[in-house]
Amino acid sequence: MTEAGATRGTQRAVLWVTCAASFLFPFMGSSVNVALPSIGQGLGMTAVQLTWVATSFLLTSALLLVPFGWLGDTRGRKRVLVSGVATYVAGSALAGFAPTGSALIFARAVQGAGGSMLASTAVAILISAFAPGERGRVLGINAAALYAGLSLGPAVAGFVTQALGWRAVFLMNVPLGLLLLVTALSGLPSQQTGGRAPHFDRAGFAFYAVFLLGTMYGLTLLPRWEGVAGMATGLASLALLVRTERRIPAPLIDVAMFRSNVTFALSNVAALLNYAGTFAATFLVSLYLQLVSGLTPRTAGLVLIAMPLMQAVLSPLAGRLSDRVEPRMLASAGMGFTVIALFVMSRFTLHTPVGAVVCALALLGIGVGFFSSPNTNAVMTSVESRRYGVASATLSTMRQVGMVLSMGAATVVINAIIGDIPVESAPLPLFVSAMRTTLVICTLACLAGIFASLARGAIHTHPQAAAGPTSH
Repeated sequence: MTEAGATRGTQRAVLWVTCAASFLFPFMGSSVNVALPSIGQGLGMTAVQLTWVATSFLLTSALLLVPFGWLGDTRGRKRVLVSGVATYVAGSALAGFAPTGSALIFARAVQGAGGSMLASTAVAILISAFAPGERGRVLGINAAALYAGLSLGPAVAGFVTQALGWRAVFLMNVPLGLLLLVTALSGLPSQQTGGRAPHFDRAGFAFYAVFLLGTMYGLTLLPRWEGVAGMATGLASLALLVRTERRIPAPLIDVAMFRSNVTFALSNVAALLNYAGTFAATFLVSLYLQLVSGLTPRTAGLVLIAMPLMQAVLSPLAGRLSDRVEPRMLASAGMGFTVIALFVMSRFTLHTPVGAVVCALALLGIGVGFFSSPNTNAVMTSVESRRYGVASATLSTMRQVGMVLSMGAATVVINAIIGDIPVESAPLPLFVSAMRTTLVICTLACLAGIFASLARGAIHTHPQAAAGPTSH
């Protein structure tokens, strides 16, 4: 199905299902952040182990996004999305009944696998149903659904954790996922793909997996020699990946898209840096509100709403504006607000008022709200329709890798300053020091992201934007 052949009824169905899928993925992620202190106490997990509750989900997602994007383009995006919902439901059930910290980390990896199927296909399905002039609007609506999930997650999880315990935070995703599964099966039309690649690029995937796992796992072990060895192995695999992908006709990761398409390449780099700067911030502030400010999970959840609420409000506006105003200007302005917010948060102390935390989170939400949908519009408008799945999966991979890098930096700093001790036993001055140090690193990442965003070029004069993507 291409945008030319989609009826209004089909477009509405596609918009509803993809928005529901985009809601579910972040709803779980933001819910878990609020429950982390309770999880740590309930399963006896250390501060470093708690970072792996988030990292295992992100790492699995990042690893599988591009393969599932390829699978969606060549085998059918609806099939991949439906399989992703089913896997996500299974992972949520496993997490809800996890008897140990290790079992919970494994269940989060299963959730990440399901989430990667959703993230790699939802935007591609949505884009294929709408003409270029409408994409900014529907991407804004989709981003609003995503941020609605982020907004409701902390509030709902705070109430649920306090009333029913942390396990209910995972189990409440089971009925939500089953409802989405039924709706996708019945309401989502089948998609015509751009053809089948002759073989799956196993060598490319192997090098990609070693690169991602080695680099990210090594990062969490620095400065030990195992960490240096892991990162060296990962970077060597990256070099082999680039060399391999340039030589084969149907690569898993199309290096040529980065070499020949500046808008695509720099928009993805900007996304990586934005998420590298922002993800650990919400993780740390959630812990800060409960450990340092002494808030209950319910109250902490309500405070954390400030950021995604601003994102949900502003994303549709930013998406509509990006159909007329160059996305690089909107996204770069958003990145600027993000830098200011992260710098303010890096100055938090043991006695920072909760009102100041709310204001900083709201400013961070403004920044991300103005960055996200224009940046997505730039990525998707810069490629042909037959590459939507890979482009969407590549962008989602950059986000996930950015999140993993963010959590990797937090893990390194926490391990160096606090050590591997139970989170509730961590001395508060040391926790605040670790948080401030991590947020300085996050600020620098987003500062670099401003330059990548400004350098991407214009999309409204791009041939793809003028004539619309061509189908092959």
